[in-house]
Amino acid sequence: MQFHYLIREPRILLEKNPLLLLLHGYGSNEEDLFSFANELPEDHYIVSARAPFELEPYGYAWYAIHFDADENKFSNNEQAKESVHLIAHFIDELLQKYPIDAQKVSLIGFSQGSILSYATALSFPEKIDKVVALSGYFNSDILIHEPNIDAISHLKFFISHGTVDQVIPVDWARKAKPALENLGLEVAYHEYPVGHGVAPKNFFDFKNWLLQN
Repeated sequence: MQFHYLIREPRILLEKNPLLLLLHGYGSNEEDLFSFANELPEDHYIVSARAPFELEPYGYAWYAIHFDADENKFSNNEQAKESVHLIAHFIDELLQKYPIDAQKVSLIGFSQGSILSYATALSFPEKIDKVVALSGYFNSDILIHEPNIDAISHLKFFISHGTVDQVIPVDWARKAKPALENLGLEVAYHEYPVGHGVAPKNFFDFKNWLLQN
């Protein structure tokens, strides 16, 4: 398989079950988001992937990145694009290995994983149904190609961010909603009075959104 991963198989078996693919943040690993796997919908496969680039002294990244306080950032966009391709291929591998409904594959990304979720969905919309983008931002520079308006029209996005996030400023997250709406996409946007993390209310809201969509 393309990535090391953790899996929670569905407790309610269908002929083919939906998939939630979890993409962790910079410096973390596949165990992070998987910690709430048991709280996610019981009829889904829950897969949490480990990013490909190992960091010292510990943790993993989808690409090299640096932030500073003045909204200057360095992202290794070539590494990011490589990871977008790897995620798309990993989805194909999962579809071959497990009885997953190819029309019901959703991404849940946190921080850097959120940035990759935007890019993967818009670059390979035929593979993705919905995106939950937590504490990240939309970086059009890592798209594999310009989005095809017709091909992406089915995509739905839940975006959330902490208003006092000191890692990724909330202003960066706010730009995603109009950018996606300009592409004709359906967007639910939420803010919470927290830092760089997922508040209980945030988790409750995106879980309900998944169930309703």
